Parts: sequence; C-alpha cells; structure tokens
Amino acid sequence: MINIISAIISGLIIGALARFFYPGAVEMGWIATVLLGIGGSLVAGLVTTRGQADFQRAGCLASIIGAIALIFIGRLLGIGM
Repeated sequence: MINIISAIISGLIIGALARFFYPGAVEMGWIATVLLGIGGSLVAGLVTTRGQADFQRAGCLASIIGAIALIFIGRLLGIGM
C-alpha cells in the first residue's frame, strides 16, 4: 500500500515538474499529471536499464526527462496533451 501511495505522490511531483519545464502550455488535469509522472519514470527506468530484466525505478531527473519525452511524443501523435 505504501508503494502505491509513494508512486502516486512521486508521479504527481514529477509530472508537475515536467509540465513546468516543457515549453508551452500543457493542458491536462491532475490525474493525467500523475499518470504522466509515473509513465515518465517507467520510460526513464526502461532506458537506463537498457531493456534488461532487472527493471528499476529511475532517478528524479531522468524521470522528468522521460515525462517531457512523453509529452513531446503525445503532441507529435496528436494525442490531447
């Protein structure tokens, strides 16, 4: 239970920082921001472990960069970000 709560809190912080550092307005609600932060952490963890089976959570800076990459990819694909 504590891991879920910490993932939600860190996802909110990482998602909010990614939205702040991304140039231009990013229109999304708080739930989407949490999911963006969690997704950014997963993307960064996947890149830093190079796809190995021992998946680990990435650091905060790498997670923010991963979340910014998700915003960029979402805008390229035309998803409502």
